[in-house]
Amino acid sequence: MIDWTNGYKPGDEAALSKRPNGDVCNSNHPIHNHERFIISMKASSRQELPKYFDTAVAIDRIQQELETQYGTPFQMYVKDDYGNEIWDMLDEDVRSGSSEIDHVAVIYDRVESKAFSYQGEQQGISGYRIFPAARNNVFAYRSYGVALARIPVFRQNGIFCEEYLFAVDDFSLGRFLSYMRQRQRENDRRHVTVFTDNRNGLDQHREPITRTVSREEVIMSESLKQDIYRSIDQFFSRDRQFFQTYRIPYKRGILLYGKPGNGKTTLVKSIAGSVEAPVAYWQITEHTCSYTIQEAFESAVKMAPMVLVIEDIDSMPEQVRSFFLNTLDGATSKEGIFLIGTTNYPEHIDPALMNRAGRFDRAYEIKLPDEALRRRYLTLKQLSEIIGPEEAERAAQLTDGFTFAQLNELHVSAALQKHYEPEVNIQKLIGDMKAELNKEKTQQWHTPQSEARMGFVAG
Repeated sequence: MIDWTNGYKPGDEAALSKRPNGDVCNSNHPIHNHERFIISMKASSRQELPKYFDTAVAIDRIQQELETQYGTPFQMYVKDDYGNEIWDMLDEDVRSGSSEIDHVAVIYDRVESKAFSYQGEQQGISGYRIFPAARNNVFAYRSYGVALARIPVFRQNGIFCEEYLFAVDDFSLGRFLSYMRQRQRENDRRHVTVFTDNRNGLDQHREPITRTVSREEVIMSESLKQDIYRSIDQFFSRDRQFFQTYRIPYKRGILLYGKPGNGKTTLVKSIAGSVEAPVAYWQITEHTCSYTIQEAFESAVKMAPMVLVIEDIDSMPEQVRSFFLNTLDGATSKEGIFLIGTTNYPEHIDPALMNRAGRFDRAYEIKLPDEALRRRYLTLKQLSEIIGPEEAERAAQLTDGFTFAQLNELHVSAALQKHYEPEVNIQKLIGDMKAELNKEKTQQWHTPQSEARMGFVAG
């Protein structure tokens, strides 16, 4: 019998360091992938078959299996809040073949129990990896005395899963949750968490940070840039002395507004890449509702201190705006959250969002770049290497009214022309782009008939 508590009794915190850390099960592989079924149709009697897909029976058999394998009873626990962090980490451990977990058994023998994913090809060998499926399996973190299972539930419109967590005792579960929270935070800092509202609720997934944007790459007014980054650095300073000294609640919110292509997203990316904290993007959709708003903020608070970015905040559905505002006003809803909202259409934003303290503390307009900023941007893009310093200077002067996105397109067009033609006519490229910009302003998209070049010419 395995002593999960190792002599621990309530109040005996010294036993914490004595808990088992090694592998307590014999295994030739970090994750046992044996075909041991908890509920087998072949082994079921005629009387038992009607209960084959009974969840209560499955839970009872899982607890019996855990006690058989580990020599001690396991209690069942329910997660009484939002979030899926534990299961996300389990999926990661299963896929990577972590030595910390055991594959205890398959639940049903007539439901798929394995999964595969493409990992890329190496040396001509197809890079498919096969591993235990997330559902219909029982996994155990043996050194913590905790087991997890996604039990299939069969309904008329498909197969769903119910998630169950088992632990030897409260102490084991508490230690495990602390460990998973620490791992989750470290993992969050290496990824960007994306919240997306859909018809089934809030979808959460993580995307790796493939390229960070440095603060030097952010081209904007120096005074504005300094103001924004100073507030960020103060918020995430380790001692938080600023907030304690001036008795300021530990939550901040800024709103970035301006025309598309002026660098709002670049600024947000640089903030995300330069702070030692998790970052989450929340994508508002037509499915945003009170449930997804509450779930998004509860998930964000668990990651705190963190940055929560809400892009295109003006797209918040009308019917939930009051709930969103009340959530921002909540005493603890934003604790530890640095909230960044962005919009291209500030005139569409509810005035109540900006005219009350505690929602967005400051609103910053990200304006069109002036000539000096355009020159800095084109220098950063090294346009002079393509067309020469004099033409690059002329480009900075002639591109009045261009956004940074349009300056980037000018750089790409110049590079393509340099590649295919003997020389680059930068003035013509700028003139063509201005003509397209004028069409956008006037909403007159069609070329006069005499200038049309499309179609067949009659012989």
